[in-house]
Amino acid sequence: MSVIQVPEADAGQWRCATCDEELALRPVELEYLDSLFNVALPACPKCGMVLIPENLALGKMNQVEHLLEDK
Repeated sequence: MSVIQVPEADAGQWRCATCDEELALRPVELEYLDSLFNVALPACPKCGMVLIPENLALGKMNQVEHLLEDK
């Protein structure tokens, strides 16, 4: 399965609040309504905590949710 690259998912200068590690883009498996997506998102290299930036959550992810719900 290919990994979806999302320009809005920039890791920027984010750090993990628990590990104090700099976040890096990593393939993450997302599931919604029985659909699986591999998406490159900022994640902590130590504990694996994933950051979904607000602009991505309220933008493209929200649009995909509505498309899946309308099926």
